[in-house]
Amino acid sequence: MADNHGNTPAAWTAVVIGLVAFVVGGIGLMAGSMVMFWVGVALLPVALVALTVMNAMGLGDTPRP
Repeated sequence: MADNHGNTPAAWTAVVIGLVAFVVGGIGLMAGSMVMFWVGVALLPVALVALTVMNAMGLGDTPRP
């Protein structure tokens, strides 16, 4: 297991973006707004892209061999 247990800027950024995506999508479902729901769905891959890019920039955990 990593020494930092995922407490890196890359991990936190991905979690926050993912949380915002789920909140926006959930509010969209409750409000009956399918546009808002799909905006939330579209934000989920943004979290993965941000995580990948920030890991490449060295802001994430370094993988061990």
